Amino acid sequence: MSAILEARDLTRDYSVSRGAFRSRATIRALSGVSFSLQAGRTLAVVGESGSGKSTLARLLTLIENPTAGSLLIDGEDVAHASAAKRKRLRREIQIVFQNPYGSLNPRQTIGKALEEPLLVNTRLGTAERKAEALSIMAKVGLRPEYYHRYPHMFSGGQRQRIAIARALMLKPKILVLDEPVSALDVSIRAQALNLLASLQEEFALAYVFVSHDLSVVRHIADEVMVIYLGHAVELGQRDAIFMTPQHPYTRALLSATPVADPAARRERIVLSGEPPSPFAPPPGCPFNPRCPQVFDRCRAEMPPLERKQGRDVACWAVAP
Repeated sequence: MSAILEARDLTRDYSVSRGAFRSRATIRALSGVSFSLQAGRTLAVVGESGSGKSTLARLLTLIENPTAGSLLIDGEDVAHASAAKRKRLRREIQIVFQNPYGSLNPRQTIGKALEEPLLVNTRLGTAERKAEALSIMAKVGLRPEYYHRYPHMFSGGQRQRIAIARALMLKPKILVLDEPVSALDVSIRAQALNLLASLQEEFALAYVFVSHDLSVVRHIADEVMVIYLGHAVELGQRDAIFMTPQHPYTRALLSATPVADPAARRERIVLSGEPPSPFAPPPGCPFNPRCPQVFDRCRAEMPPLERKQGRDVACWAVAP
């Protein structure tokens, strides 16, 4: 099966000011990230805060352009597409944000919020737009009478359903889910995840699931990509990543995940120090200042992301 979404060496740099009398600095928020995703599959992107997860989400949804690399949707390169083609491709990939209330206009009824993508991107009439909105509302478990209500009249779980419904209005093939359940209570979180799973099955949606919650990732993902300081350090099937993590950073992340079984014993790996400043990343492997397995080559050479033990790993300490 061909990939519906493919990233090739995606890189994103930002130019930032360092003060009135100093030259501007360049921060590399994302550095050469590559992956492919098929319809009906879920790729989870995990890592600490500041690792580049949200930057990747903005590039995938065409909110920002990559500094280098290419992004293909249905085999078409977005970076080199015409304005008309780019507008059409933008409909194929939508995003669900972490804070549903912040992404909804408090002065706009839910019905109007759902119809707005159709108003901007299609030629449907008023009655047709309303029918489409009510149809999507039913699919995400919202009653028809909610159509005329405002965002403040809903619970957090209901608002997230509204955000998911709005993302589906243009019938996209890909959804980018940026921490979509982190602000929800545990019971509501399970309902939202079950809803996402049923919608994926019904519409053959491809998901890019950005999260720091590895227990949720284990439940929903097919593949997992671990990012550290803008670099993909491990990429592979979910079970391979969770059962036998290879990169020292991946092992540290998984060791911090709570387990439900009180009798289960797990080695706790505590990383020393903080992630390096993006203004002055370390030479060699970006993880080397905190890595418990570091040796001289790690401090001098950047390890490539290459196939090792059933997944792609960027680490000199991992045997082929």
